[in-house]
Amino acid sequence: MDLKKIVFILSICSMTYSYAGNVKTDPNPFLSEFKTLYNAPSFDKIKIEHYEPAFLEGIRQQNAQIKAIVSNKAKPTFQNTIVAYDNSGEILRRVGGVFFNLTEAETNDALTALSIKMAPVLSEHSDNISLNKALFKRIKTVYSQRGSLKLTREQERLLELIYKDFVRSGAALDDKKQARLREINKELATLEIDFSNHVLNETNAYQLVISDKKDLAGLPDWLVKSAAEDAKAAGKEGKWIFTLHNASRLPFLQYADNRALREQIYNAYINRANKGDKNDNKAILAKVITLRLEKANLLGFDTYSNFVLDKNMAKNSAKVMDFLNNLWKYSNENARKEAAELQKLMDKEGKGEKLARWDWWYYSEKLRQEKYNLNEDELKPYFKLDNVREGAFAVANKLYGITLTEVKNVPVYNPDVKVFDVKDSKGKHLGLFYVDYFPRAGKRGGAWMNNYKDQHGESRPIICNVASFTKPAGDVPSLLTLDEVQTLFHEFGHALHGLLTKCNYVGVSGTNVTRDFVELPSQIMEHWATEPEVLKMYAKNYKTGEVMPDTLIQKLNKQMLFNQGFMTTELLAAAILDMEFHNLKDAKNLDVVDFEKKVMDKYGLIPEIAPRYRATYFNHIIGGYAAGYYSYLWANVLDSDAFEAFKENGIFDKKTADAFRTNVLEKGGSEDPMVLYKKFRGAEPKLEPMLKNRGLQ
Repeated sequence: MDLKKIVFILSICSMTYSYAGNVKTDPNPFLSEFKTLYNAPSFDKIKIEHYEPAFLEGIRQQNAQIKAIVSNKAKPTFQNTIVAYDNSGEILRRVGGVFFNLTEAETNDALTALSIKMAPVLSEHSDNISLNKALFKRIKTVYSQRGSLKLTREQERLLELIYKDFVRSGAALDDKKQARLREINKELATLEIDFSNHVLNETNAYQLVISDKKDLAGLPDWLVKSAAEDAKAAGKEGKWIFTLHNASRLPFLQYADNRALREQIYNAYINRANKGDKNDNKAILAKVITLRLEKANLLGFDTYSNFVLDKNMAKNSAKVMDFLNNLWKYSNENARKEAAELQKLMDKEGKGEKLARWDWWYYSEKLRQEKYNLNEDELKPYFKLDNVREGAFAVANKLYGITLTEVKNVPVYNPDVKVFDVKDSKGKHLGLFYVDYFPRAGKRGGAWMNNYKDQHGESRPIICNVASFTKPAGDVPSLLTLDEVQTLFHEFGHALHGLLTKCNYVGVSGTNVTRDFVELPSQIMEHWATEPEVLKMYAKNYKTGEVMPDTLIQKLNKQMLFNQGFMTTELLAAAILDMEFHNLKDAKNLDVVDFEKKVMDKYGLIPEIAPRYRATYFNHIIGGYAAGYYSYLWANVLDSDAFEAFKENGIFDKKTADAFRTNVLEKGGSEDPMVLYKKFRGAEPKLEPMLKNRGLQ
């Protein structure tokens, strides 16, 4: 999962900007509640010209709200200061929720240009609030009296988080340091948008065009049909086009017999934004790392990683590095063994070739067939997208009693998007859920969950899942790979976290939790995806309706540990790279590509594997996961241990599900995450279940 814009959207809710001038607000749909079912975004009425006036009017309105808090003659209280602040910025939340998701899922030149234009405005706006001395004085006053205020635990948590966020934003700095911090934040806002746009441009620009049918050898029919349709859409009928999107690139690497073409598409992918042209990200990333370090130093931290981790479960870089180094000992050795197995398979072919990075998917698929008599393409007919989605919904129903029913009378931004009304077991509305599952030119790669509307009090949330799964081709529906199945369940887990939340305040509701806790609800959902009982609920042959046979289910589950050395090592390598960038205490003259190589050499990453994300296209560390990519593995310890409770009591045990819902999904960030986890599990998580699940013991 990727939650790229959530933190940024939430930060927008606490910004100010001095706006002068009269903006014609009517009929701008953002300036009042949307007049739709459950106040869903009015995508049928929203136009490009509405965004900037809405942002600016939201800024003006929030200026007035902040001024009212600061000007209040009454002594500062939790209600007139903390709650008033948490409630401020309604218009900004509304426009930001739509705008920042569309710049990721349905962007165009106009949206891109506007995001670049607004970035410094919104950054300044954020700083004007977080560096407002009078506002911070009131917040600090309430915080200093917290022991005598008789607050609920949720209120205590909100007060603590707001106070610390102001301190972390520079509220306690002197004027000179605050002025420099403003400059840094403004520059970072623009650089980070440029970085992401360059990756998107590079991804969209590449096409592997095949004219000779012989070059399609080894590829499954569904992939060939999809490539033919892409070629036809691009005006190249009679040819085949493969792209860098996961749904095209990965199966090509997995099945294409033509090694030279595998090398070509692989190298195009791993060298994105690293060609010395207008989309090159090397200088941008070096500047970002340098500015982040300076920001951390201004705020009293020796490294940016320690600045980030101070508010996470991990608390500091040393603890994260110990965790990653411990896992590395297991994973890299397993990866070496796997590489040796693949090389033996290549040697049998007698071509005298040495295993290279672009060979891994191809020969691991051959080895899977040899070891388990399983071709992953055998699974795809049972993984029709609609069935998988309904399977995830059925799991949620059995666990939590909720239902998701498609609604047609809600406007959407693209015909691919579907909307579902989510209700509890008594028929009470819990939220709206949007899904957008197919790749297109205006959508970045990966998958993520975002909010269009936050939950607080009686106001229910509006949540979306976005991904780029295998598209339908001709008369063949969208058939998912096993990895895509797990991704759908993963992102739906994030959605459940957002939909089932029951908090009183925006600042702690839903997925507003520490970065290394947010992946627990998503990753635990992946466990249900391949449980035999669950597979029989949704894995049905798209042609015959036949449920996946037991023999195939057994093969699937027997090979779950297959290739885990590779998968864990490439993920770990990226997490280590992220941490090493942000552990720097001196970033002058940083060559990010050279630095990446030195880090990987230091750790002994085998040459047949590259980090899952290389420096110049590592969008996670630009969009909210800086010094945080380790979170997927950290949360893997939590989710593996947590799912043991379900396995011990039954994967649909009501008592266990109720405990997870009550102590994790409903609580958001209203308590310390380890406290919430221990309330559910009764103890801190153990490492062993995670090592077992990844075959690392």
